[in-house]
Amino acid sequence: MDNVFESRVNWRAVLAQPGFLYLFLAMFVSLFGTGMNFAGVTWYILEQTHSPVKVSLLTILVTLPGLAVPVVGGVLIDRVDRRYLGMALDVSRGTLVLATAALIASGAARLWHIYAMVFLLGIGFAIYWSTSNALAQEVISRKHLVAANSAVLIAIQGGMMTAGAVVGFVYERAGLGGILAIDGLTYFLAALCLLRLRRGYHAPQTHRPEEPPTESDASFSPAASEQPTLAPMAEQELSAVFLRDLKEGIHYLRGQPRILALGITYSCMMAGVISSNVLLVTLAQFVLNSGARGFGFLEFGWAFGAVSGGLLVGGLVRRYSSTAVLITALAILSIGHVMFPYAGYLALAVAMNALFGACRALGGVLTQTSIMSAVPRRMMGRTQSAFAVISTFLQVAMSFSLGFLAQHAGLPLAFLTLGLLYGAAVASAIRARGLSQPAEVAA
Repeated sequence: MDNVFESRVNWRAVLAQPGFLYLFLAMFVSLFGTGMNFAGVTWYILEQTHSPVKVSLLTILVTLPGLAVPVVGGVLIDRVDRRYLGMALDVSRGTLVLATAALIASGAARLWHIYAMVFLLGIGFAIYWSTSNALAQEVISRKHLVAANSAVLIAIQGGMMTAGAVVGFVYERAGLGGILAIDGLTYFLAALCLLRLRRGYHAPQTHRPEEPPTESDASFSPAASEQPTLAPMAEQELSAVFLRDLKEGIHYLRGQPRILALGITYSCMMAGVISSNVLLVTLAQFVLNSGARGFGFLEFGWAFGAVSGGLLVGGLVRRYSSTAVLITALAILSIGHVMFPYAGYLALAVAMNALFGACRALGGVLTQTSIMSAVPRRMMGRTQSAFAVISTFLQVAMSFSLGFLAQHAGLPLAFLTLGLLYGAAVASAIRARGLSQPAEVAA
C-alpha cells in the first residue's frame, strides 16, 4: 500500500482538483468556528463551576452521540449526496448556535442550555466528520491522496489555529455570546462553500470508481465491486435497506483486518486528542496559572504544529517508510504526554503542544491516506462511521476518567493514562504493519 506515498506532493495540482478548493475553504471556516466554540464553552464551564469533572462532562456530551448516530449516519452517507448532507448539517448547526447566542445575549441562558447545545452539536458532528472524509475521497484522485489529506488537515488545524489565536481575546471582550455568534455564522459560510463545490445530485451508490477494483475490494465481495448500483431507498422498505447496508459494512470490515487495525490506530489517536482538552484547560488554569490567554496560546501551539506537520508529511514519507513515520509520531505522543504535566513554564508547554500537534498531523494523514487508498468509495461512509463509534467510545471513557483523575488523583496520573492510550495506538499501528507484509509478499 506504500505506493500511494511514493507520488511527489504537488500542491498546485491538488488545489486544481474540481471542487477541492471549496471543500478546503468549507472545512477551514467550519473548524475555525468550532474551535472557538469548544474552547470558549470549555473555559466558560470551568469558570462557572471550577470543576474539571464538569469540563469532562462537556466533552462526554459532545462525543456521546457518536456511540449511536454513526450507525445510522454511515448508511445515510453511503446513500445520499454527501455534499447535500454536509450542507444540511451546517445549516442546522448554525441555526442552533445562533439561537443559543441569542439566549445568552438576552440573559436567559442557563448552564443546561449550554450542555444541551453541545449535545445537539455532537449529534451533527458525529455525522459531519465521516461525511467530510467520504466527500474528500470523491473529489480527490488516488495519486494525490497524501497531499490532499495533508491539505484537509491544514484546513482543519489552520481554522483551529486561527481560533486558538483569537479565542482568549474575544472571550475577554465579547464573552461566550460573541464567540457563539461567530461560530454560527461560520456554519452558514461553510454551507455556501459546499454549495459551490459542484452541481447536480451525486449518489454514492451510483458512483463509478476511477480505477479497477483493488485487492481489498475483490476479497470483500466481487459481486459488489462489479455491481455497485443499488436500488433507491424509495423503492424498497427502509428497514430492509438499512439492515442490508449495515450488514454489508460489518462483513467488509471483518474481512479486512489491516483496515480495522488502521481504524483502531486512528480512533485511539482521535480519542486522545479530544479527551486531552479536559487536561489542557486544567493545566493552563491550575499549573501554569496562565488563564484564558494561556489556554489560547496552548491551542495555538497545537494547531501551528499540526499545520507544520501537514506540510512536512510528503517529504518525510518520501525519505522514510510511512509506517516508521507513523509509529514514531505515535510514540512521541505517548511519551510526551506522560511528561507534559511537568512543564512548569507556558513557553515550554506551548512548544511541547506544538510538537504533539505535528505528530498528530503525521498520524492523521498517514492513517487516513492508507484507509482511503484501500476502501471502496461506496463503502467509505460506513467504514468511517464504524471507526467513529470506536473513537467515541474511547473518548467518552477517557474524558470521564481523565477528569476524575485530574480532580482526585492529580494531573501526572491523568496524563500517564492519556499516554497509555497513545501507546495502544502504537501497538495497533505495529499490527497493521505486520498485516500488510503478507499482502505485499503475495502481490
